[in-house]
Amino acid sequence: MDDRTYTADAEPGDHVTVAGWAHEIRDLGGIAFLIVRDKTGKIQVKFAKDEMDEDLVETGTNVSRESVVQVTGSVEEEPRAPTGVEIVPESVEVVAPADPELPLDPSGKVDAELPTRLDNRTLDLRRDEAKAIFEIRATVLAAVRDYFRSQNATEINTPKIVATGTEGGTELFPITYFGQEAFMNQSPQLFKQLMVGSGLERVFEIGPIFRAEEHNTPRHLNEATSIDFESAFIDHQGAMDVCEGALKAAYEAVAEECADELETLGLAEAFEVPEEAFPRLSYEEAIERVNATGDLDEQLVFGDDLSTEAEKALGRDVGGHYFITDWPSEVKPFYIKDHDDDPDLSTGFDMMHPNMELVSGGQREHRHDELVAGFEQQGLDPDAFEYYTKMFRYGMPPHAGFGLGGERLVMTMLGLDNIREAVLFPRDRQRLSP
Repeated sequence: MDDRTYTADAEPGDHVTVAGWAHEIRDLGGIAFLIVRDKTGKIQVKFAKDEMDEDLVETGTNVSRESVVQVTGSVEEEPRAPTGVEIVPESVEVVAPADPELPLDPSGKVDAELPTRLDNRTLDLRRDEAKAIFEIRATVLAAVRDYFRSQNATEINTPKIVATGTEGGTELFPITYFGQEAFMNQSPQLFKQLMVGSGLERVFEIGPIFRAEEHNTPRHLNEATSIDFESAFIDHQGAMDVCEGALKAAYEAVAEECADELETLGLAEAFEVPEEAFPRLSYEEAIERVNATGDLDEQLVFGDDLSTEAEKALGRDVGGHYFITDWPSEVKPFYIKDHDDDPDLSTGFDMMHPNMELVSGGQREHRHDELVAGFEQQGLDPDAFEYYTKMFRYGMPPHAGFGLGGERLVMTMLGLDNIREAVLFPRDRQRLSP
């Protein structure tokens, strides 16, 4: 519709055609109102029954909720209307009628459980609250892209169907690829490392990753969006600098561009942009601080991973985003470089929100022989990764990077109870459709 006017742009004195959904019908006897909703908001359409064509009134007031309608008429000022204006219609067309029995109420007056909402996601995103989450998510991804570009990084797209898993193990989804066994990629890790050895040097990617984890929790998914960065000629400290900058850029963009959405979600006053530098705690210091809280039933010892309870205890103690650095080498993947002066400690880091891990990163092992030895130490066959390892014989620079969970970033930013709220069509152990 070339002549369509968005509801938010309708001004008194305008002659407009608006198109959207029949949000609500209010019949007050001699006068009735149709509320039309589009992506920019809502507008009231007024039907003075005694003054208008009977067929016009019937069409506009008998339409079922959520039908697609097109209304043409004059915009008049009306202080009592929700937006201060209303349309006096000349014509109303029902473009696509909706079934009167809706599986959920897009007006939000009647709550629906999350499974029902996910089963009917198209209807669910007609709710202002659900739509606001995805407008914010889009702003986050745009801001991160802009930030990486400001850091002279080139956006890349790597394969999601691979011959070998990035990290091996049981978290692989096998598929049949023209008679061969293949897998859905767990991470772009190996490919982005190859790219820092190319003429590109500094790259980023925002794309799907697949993990066959059997977790069924409010913060795990089997298909997720990974925000990845990798750069030649930086160490793990430099990677943490970029990581912190990307997260702050996302928060700043949401604060500047999504005031209406934050208001819709009830976060306008509580939303804060991180300003202070994120603390960088060594793994050993993190263990000590967790134990000092007294919140765990058993004390952690060096070499333990941090449980969910431990992460939350440390998060409460720190009170904001922070890094955990210098993890034990044995708990980090084969491609993470160890410290030169202490091979028992890695350059791996995690970036944490007070409630959960958001980022895993580190400096990578760029020396061919040491990389191959790392494969063998973790029980992986270097020959299966020959496409990757051979490039390290041709001059691979020192490099570092990270992967940031896109959904976890949105979830923690908005205080969502379930990560599935931040995904259009989640994929988990129970959900393969829609």
